[in-house]
Amino acid sequence: MGNDQDVGLSPAQANALHRLTGIMIPADSAYGVPAANDPTILADIVASLGRDRSAVIAALATLDTLGSAPFNDLPETEAETVATAFLASGSPLVMALSRAVLQCYYRDDRVLVSLGHEARAPFPKGNVVEQGDWSLLDAVRNRSPFWRDDRSA
Repeated sequence: MGNDQDVGLSPAQANALHRLTGIMIPADSAYGVPAANDPTILADIVASLGRDRSAVIAALATLDTLGSAPFNDLPETEAETVATAFLASGSPLVMALSRAVLQCYYRDDRVLVSLGHEARAPFPKGNVVEQGDWSLLDAVRNRSPFWRDDRSA
C-alpha cells in the first residue's frame, strides 16, 4: 500500500482496510466481479470515507484487539475468523464500515455490468422504473398527521 489512495490513513490502517475489504467481498470469477480490495475500488472507498472516516479507523483499531496479534499480523485463517466475527456483530462501527465499502463497491462499472446494469450514470438518459402497486401507500395517506403545526406560532 502506501500510495495516494491512503491519504488520511496510516500505512497500517491502509493495509488493514485492504485486507478486511478483501475478506468482506472477495473476487468472484464466475460473476466476473473484483474483490472490494481491488485498487480502483479501494481508492474510491478511501477517498469517499467522509463522515465515516473516524468510525472506519475505530473499526480497524477494534480489529487489532480481537485476535492473538494485530489484524495485519494474523495468519490468514485467523484474520478471516476475526473479521467474520467482527462483521457479524452488527455494531455501529461495522455499519459505518459496511456503508463505506458497499457504496463504492456497487458503483464500480464491473460490478454494475455483472448485475445486468449499464455502466453509466442514471441521468441524463434516466432509468425505467417499473410501476408498482400505489395502493400500498393508502395506509400512509389515510393516517392522521403526526407532526406539530408550527405555522400558528
